[in-house]
Amino acid sequence: MTRTLIWLPLLLFLAFFGLFASGLLKPDDHLINSRLVGQPLPAFSLPAAASDRPALDSTEFATGKPRLLNIFASWCVPCAAEAPQLLALKQAGVEIDAIAIRDARPDVDRFLTRYGNPYTRIGLDARSTVQMALGSSGVPETFVVDGRGKILHQHIGDIRADDVPDILKIVKDAR
Repeated sequence: MTRTLIWLPLLLFLAFFGLFASGLLKPDDHLINSRLVGQPLPAFSLPAAASDRPALDSTEFATGKPRLLNIFASWCVPCAAEAPQLLALKQAGVEIDAIAIRDARPDVDRFLTRYGNPYTRIGLDARSTVQMALGSSGVPETFVVDGRGKILHQHIGDIRADDVPDILKIVKDAR
C-alpha cells in the first residue's frame, strides 16, 4: 500500500502534464463569427462626427455599391495603426464610411488631420447604440456591406497590410 502511495504524486504530475500538453498541441480557434454576417445592416441615423464630412444613415448602404463601414475612435491606438491600410483601400477604389464611438467632433477632426481621412461620411455614435446593434465589441472593427445593405464580412481588430488583399477581394466579389 505505501509502495503505491509513493508513486501517486508522479502519476498525478504525469496526468496534469499530459492534460497541459494536449492543450498546447490542439489548435486554438480565434475566429469570432458574427451573427449579423449575411443579415441587413441595422437601421440607424447618426449626426456628423467630423466638421468636413456629412452625417451617416444606414439607407446610404443600399445604393448598389459595396463599401466598408469602419468603427473607430480618436482615442483608439489600434485605429491610428490601421489608418494607412484604410487609405490604401480608399486609393484602391473602396468607398469607406465610419462611425466614431464615444467621441467628440474636435477630437475626431484632430485624429483625421493627423492620420488621414479615408472616409466619405462619418457618423457620431456617442452612446455606442449603433455599435451594439452591429454586434461590435470594440474598436477598430470593419464591416463589408454589399450594395443592398447586407453585411458580408466582419473584420475584428485593426486592418493590417496583409488583410488588405482579402478585404479587396470581398469587396470586388460583392460588385
